[in-house]
Amino acid sequence: MRIVLLGAPGAGKGTQAKKIIEKYPIPQISTGDLLRAAVAAGSALGKEAKSYMDKGELVPDSVVLGMVGERLKQDDCKKGYILDGFPRNTKQAEALDAMLASLGMSLSAALSVDVPLEDLMKRLTGRRTCKACGQMFNVYSNAPKSAGACDKCGGELFQRDDDKEDTIKKRLEVYTAQTAPLIDYYGKKGILKSVSGIGSIDDIFKKVCDALGLK
Repeated sequence: MRIVLLGAPGAGKGTQAKKIIEKYPIPQISTGDLLRAAVAAGSALGKEAKSYMDKGELVPDSVVLGMVGERLKQDDCKKGYILDGFPRNTKQAEALDAMLASLGMSLSAALSVDVPLEDLMKRLTGRRTCKACGQMFNVYSNAPKSAGACDKCGGELFQRDDDKEDTIKKRLEVYTAQTAPLIDYYGKKGILKSVSGIGSIDDIFKKVCDALGLK
């Protein structure tokens, strides 16, 4: 079971990835985590990545792909893995396919968690966080009993800058322009599995398991 996870910000793909790895003994591989770990470890690729990050530049695809390749060679990936956050565009997808072919492995599926744009906006712009305890609420789907106050500790709720409408719109525009074409890419390869991200976490997970043929 070698899976690429796709979905817009707020679609809930991270939650579903955690559900999969709780049930099946495969790792969830996040490129963000790989970058941080490589930099902290001071590996050759980590040092190269840090040189770009220190200059405020994006880490090149070749460096990220090298880190992914090293990670996939580890023993815990023998039974499979979930790639989360990579690839982000078709160029990266093509490079990933070439690398996997060189390792003698191929993807089982590209799983897309699909949520309408209107719902994504509500999920992301509706989030409120307690300044005191960190408890999360959503003014549309999980509103606090008293507006602006945490049910748990009574602390003040606030909206993070990255949850504000203008920021969310930009994030979704970037996703649509760069990452959404991966749906077509994997669809043409015949490995795309799409599930609706609307409903309870458990209901969505059942759809994920059905789509991937998991028991």
